Amino acid sequence: MAQKPLRLLACGDVEGKFDVLFNRVRAIQKKSGNFDLLLCVGNFFGSTPDAEWEEYKTGIKKAPIQTYVLGANNQETIKYFQDADGCELAENITYLGRKGIFTGSSGLQVVYLSGTESLNEPVPGYSFSPKDVSSLRTMLCSTPQFKGVDILLTSPWPKYVGNFGNSSGEVDTKKCGSALVSSLVTDLKPRYHFAALEKTYYERLPYRNHVVLQENAQHVTRFIALANVGNPEKKKYLYAFSIVPMKLMDAAELVKQPPDVTENPYRKSGKEASMGKQTPAHEEESACQFFFDLNEKQGRKRSSTGRDSKSSPHPKQPRKPPQPPGPCWFCLASPEVEKHLVVNIGTHCYLALAKGGLSDDHVLILPIGHYQSVVELSAEVVEEVEKYKVTLRRFFKSRGKRCVLFERNYKSHHLQLQVIPVPLSCCTTDDIKDAFITQAEQQQMELLEIPEHSDIKQITQPGAAYFYVELDTGEKLFHRIKKNFPLQFGREVLASEAILNIPDKSDWRQCQVSKEEEEMLARRFRKDFEPFDFTLDD
Repeated sequence: MAQKPLRLLACGDVEGKFDVLFNRVRAIQKKSGNFDLLLCVGNFFGSTPDAEWEEYKTGIKKAPIQTYVLGANNQETIKYFQDADGCELAENITYLGRKGIFTGSSGLQVVYLSGTESLNEPVPGYSFSPKDVSSLRTMLCSTPQFKGVDILLTSPWPKYVGNFGNSSGEVDTKKCGSALVSSLVTDLKPRYHFAALEKTYYERLPYRNHVVLQENAQHVTRFIALANVGNPEKKKYLYAFSIVPMKLMDAAELVKQPPDVTENPYRKSGKEASMGKQTPAHEEESACQFFFDLNEKQGRKRSSTGRDSKSSPHPKQPRKPPQPPGPCWFCLASPEVEKHLVVNIGTHCYLALAKGGLSDDHVLILPIGHYQSVVELSAEVVEEVEKYKVTLRRFFKSRGKRCVLFERNYKSHHLQLQVIPVPLSCCTTDDIKDAFITQAEQQQMELLEIPEHSDIKQITQPGAAYFYVELDTGEKLFHRIKKNFPLQFGREVLASEAILNIPDKSDWRQCQVSKEEEEMLARRFRKDFEPFDFTLDD
């Protein structure tokens, strides 16, 4: 017999509005039936007079459901939480304590961490420290059987939670939140993580807790931030959900991946967070070279950081990207680069027409510095690559085309991300996907479909040979190259009768045109692309 799920409610900052909250809970239970628990994160008490609380404290009023709350987040409300280990505050209202794990009779595990982050000693009574996080982690993760917890309650958001996910609205998750919480959630792998304090509602897309193709599948995590009770904007402050405790679930059912699952947002920040440090802003990379700004009529030079070379007499020395072992045809500052093919230059990347392209608007996204593959790119370069992808998709869509992207990291020295437009009238995205899979099977190659929001860096290691293709829907196909690989595979598929129907162009050497024609095509592309050019934005 299947285990009956628990029905729970989670709430954001109550801020002393107890009647508003509990009246709302009564209305929900009257309509939908009783819930088992109410879990409150954020500020349970407010700065208003205590008259309303006194009625609950003295028993005149009673919470309609067993309610568990976190501790103080500021000096003003610390007086309500006398026992650091937790205690009953009023009938049906329990303070969990500063940190720990609550295990219900059903086996449900709820981990809690009260307060806000503090890196200073001594730690205020309303804050948690790196030592608190470390002891909580040790308490829970020390056994080899540990697979995660059901629920994590914290008041602050975890820093970086928006990485790889849907928009978090006005909250900048790279600046807001706690890096210590990010570290903790990385290790605890909660199925649900609730937080508050930002006075807004944000339900992030679920994210995976394993590395695709490298680790066994694990359950996903859902992060939900809740608004403050009774807010005038009517943002969601109460969240209802059902859950079967992890210990009682079938393993296969537990690790099922929803279709909208994304990459883990904390992969790049966990190390710094676990050390109790804020992750520093990514250093800008530059080859410390200059090139002509194609957006300037007079050809004024600008540095590859995007700043005017006259702006600072003593600029900070940025970290240099890897240097090529010899002449490189694609490092922008190299004399070997055919600069007349360059059509747009960003801060870390540039666009160039493909030499011998499948079409007149077949372009390449290339890093300005020397990187061999996407896997080796630093975070700021990846960010700009993604920006170019989005912009090119918009550009080609306006011209009645979808674009296919692929990279072959095999017998190549500098990353070339191929972007090939395909007229919408030619075929569907499914047709393109089927063509790649079919031709791969014919050549006895395995093309694996990887999740839409996955990060190639999480699938393969720097230096490993691979081929991957990305469709306009965000779907990606990946092949790990173990021995020989047909160098023109990507072109051959796209040139085939199933897609562009130009099989004679599968070899780029058969598609070369004169330099004069290349210059003409480049001028035309720059002009057409200009309305979409994000590098012109202030």
